[in-house]
This record gives sequence, structure tokens and C-alpha cells, in this order.
Amino acid sequence: MASSSSSSLSPRNINKYDVFLSFRGEDTRDNFTSHLYSALSLKSIQTFIDDQLNRGDEISQSLVYAIENSAISLIIFSEGYASSRWCLDELVKILQCKREYAQIVIPVFYRVDPSDVRNQTGPFGDSFSKLEERFKENSEKLKSWRNALKEAASFSGFDSQNFRLAEMSPRNYKNQLVGVESRVKEIESLLGAESKYVYTLGIWGFGGIGKTTIARAIFDKISSNFE
Repeated sequence: MASSSSSSLSPRNINKYDVFLSFRGEDTRDNFTSHLYSALSLKSIQTFIDDQLNRGDEISQSLVYAIENSAISLIIFSEGYASSRWCLDELVKILQCKREYAQIVIPVFYRVDPSDVRNQTGPFGDSFSKLEERFKENSEKLKSWRNALKEAASFSGFDSQNFRLAEMSPRNYKNQLVGVESRVKEIESLLGAESKYVYTLGIWGFGGIGKTTIARAIFDKISSNFE
């Protein structure tokens, strides 16, 4: 993959994203993946999702950057995943980051059998065969894609047939946090986030006044700055 090979992996201490979502847009963008993204966002999990519908010949540098700077990659294998060269190039890059950065990789099998993904058989294999025909002159790339599918499908993951994602609405979420933002800013200033020193800060008060909510909001906001 030209894009990933030209992007050298350099050490980094802080991940910009908690999760990178790799998925076939035509299969899951408007259903499973959108619900998953909403659920992660509601938990204040910083998630990268590619909203770009039109792509060039290679995955963009912004995608390479997002993959390299994510702590976890969730790979949503769907029937058409292997028909997309961009999905497979993402997958190769993700596995590279697993080796170089110890990135956590979790496969999600959306209406496909894990063994079909691993062996490129069944409907999933049919999708890959279409792409294989287009790249039959590039045996090295085909080999890298096959190896990546086999490796990723062997990881522990989730089968969508065994769990359900409830569609969650964020409309009431902000109402639960009324007045918290000003407290968060005040505590941030006390913590001295830019300082090289270590600070300990206590939050006290009567039960039910929102101490845990404030602490959680602080954690969600600054946790990505620490290992």
C-alpha cells in the first residue's frame, strides 16, 4: 500500500483517538456502524469515522494518520468489505500498527461467518473474488490482503448475530450535564494540566450534588493526554 509505506511509523505517547472504525460504507454506514458510532460517542469515547464517500487510488494520509493515532481499531467485517481495496488497505495498515504500536484490534463480524472472512469463502469470498480479478496482475498486494484477512479474522471479536446495539439518542445527554462545563474549566485550571508537576485534587460535598459527574467529565476531557 503506497500510502502506508510512505508514512513512517514514529513513536508517539498520546493517542488522538480512542477508536478507529474500519467499515464498508455501502454495507453498514447507515445502520450498524452509525449506531455503534453513536453509542461510543455517548460514552465520550473519541472515535474516528471516515465520512468521505469518494476516494482516490490509495487511502488518504488523513486516514493513515487516524489509524496510527488510535488506541483501538474496530474492524466491521461485512459481506462487501473484501470488495473494497480501500477497506483492505486500511486493514493492512491497522495490522501494521498492531505490530509496531501494540494497537488493539477487534473484529466485528456483521452478518458474515468468521471462517468465511478467514478463508475468503462463502458470500464474503465472492466479494473478494471480484476484487481479485481486478488485481490479478498484482500478486503481492493480493497476498498481503489475504494474509491480513486471515490474521484479523483469527482475533477474538464479536459476532453481530449474538448481540444487539440499541439505537441511542443524545437529545437528553446534554441536559444531564447542565452547569458542569464551568466546574470542569475551574478544576482544569487548578490541576495545572500544562505543568510538569503532579497534583492531587479532592472533590467533596453532599451526596447527589454531582461530584462523580464532574470527576467523570474531567477524566473524559483530559485522559487522552496520559498513558
